[in-house]
Amino acid sequence: MRHKIRTRLGAIGALAALGLVAACGGGGASGGATQSSGPTEITFWTWTKGSAEVVDAFNALHTDVTVKFEQIPSGAAGGYTKITNAIKAGNAPDVVNVEYPVLPDYVSQGSLADLTPHVGELKSKFPDQIRALTELGGKTWAVPLDASPMVLYYRNDFFDANGITPPKTWDDYKAAAAKVKQADPKARIGTFFPDDPGHFASLAWQAGGKWFGTTGDSWNVSIDDPKSKQVAEYWQGLVSDDLVRVQSAFSQEWNASVKAGETVAYVGASWGAGSALRANQPDQAGKWAVAPIPNWGTPASGMYGGSTFAVTKDSKKVEAAVKFISWMTTNEQAITTRIGIAKSTMYPAAADMVPVAAKSFDNSFFGGQDAYSVYKDAAGTIKSGWTWGPSMFATNGTLKDNFGTVTSGGTLTDALGKAQQSTVDELKKRGLNVS
Repeated sequence: MRHKIRTRLGAIGALAALGLVAACGGGGASGGATQSSGPTEITFWTWTKGSAEVVDAFNALHTDVTVKFEQIPSGAAGGYTKITNAIKAGNAPDVVNVEYPVLPDYVSQGSLADLTPHVGELKSKFPDQIRALTELGGKTWAVPLDASPMVLYYRNDFFDANGITPPKTWDDYKAAAAKVKQADPKARIGTFFPDDPGHFASLAWQAGGKWFGTTGDSWNVSIDDPKSKQVAEYWQGLVSDDLVRVQSAFSQEWNASVKAGETVAYVGASWGAGSALRANQPDQAGKWAVAPIPNWGTPASGMYGGSTFAVTKDSKKVEAAVKFISWMTTNEQAITTRIGIAKSTMYPAAADMVPVAAKSFDNSFFGGQDAYSVYKDAAGTIKSGWTWGPSMFATNGTLKDNFGTVTSGGTLTDALGKAQQSTVDELKKRGLNVS
């Protein structure tokens, strides 16, 4: 089911034609520092690991700009609430961390500064399909930190011992899932995460689904499009046949199943090797491998997560903020510091930084396999054309509520339909009309 959402045109002119920015929003400060002498001090909030050390490195190298750092919680109920409240109160930091799915929401609320006059050649450092996620209404609202291509992590020892080949297609994945269960009745090839709609969205993206888009002055909403339904029906079948687990994402229960050797593969993003596997399963070093994500006939990937840096609307120090952001995202020392301290597998959005990240990562967890070469291939197959909508908090809330019923009579396809309708209703509440 597909709806078109039409905005009420107001004083914001052409930009409102995309229904992206509220009439009062989209701060576009000139970016000049207000201090007459000494370094310009900017403030920076994020939850990403290693950021404190990155800030220290920046401050040690720069005398014209200094950064005051604050670590905040992650998630909608943590960091985003803190950021939103600070913006409303007029005391927000200059630089904030905003994930790709959340960026349109902040733009539509008029919470961010327009960075178009300040990014210049910086934009050229990022692949088109990644950069496009930061551009709304013909303007640039953030700078990418990382991409997050989807891959398949698997227990190489278990697969080898049982004659299971890493699946290339989703048909292969289902067949391999049956072999895993047959080899060990307690083991499963993967997990459906009912509490993490972003994981499902990445699978829909890979399949060619397009949940949001714009045509002229309209939003297109297609959460229950045919490709997304195909993915829903496929995973519904895996759940119904008891070929995958249903557990909360990265929960104690999930980590325990991985530790016990009962979850022997994981469909995840590039960052998952560091935060989801290596950090929690150090005793399994050398037993894991990484392969391309199974596909629907042609190699393809979607993105699961990923972050940007944005400047809040009332900042009077946009130029200094962008200088800091540019250094964080495109400087070798910034990348090596973050990966070394956080022990992450962040895949930099800036193409020139990928070899830097690869050299900084210890591949011993994968038995010496070059994980970044797999990530690079996957990043090259990320499908273009995906757009996040302006109400992902609401959309994901409905999906989460209904995905949670998958083991008690609910279906993933029904969940998509309910998310479609609730999203349309939410956009109406925001002053957008269904034509």
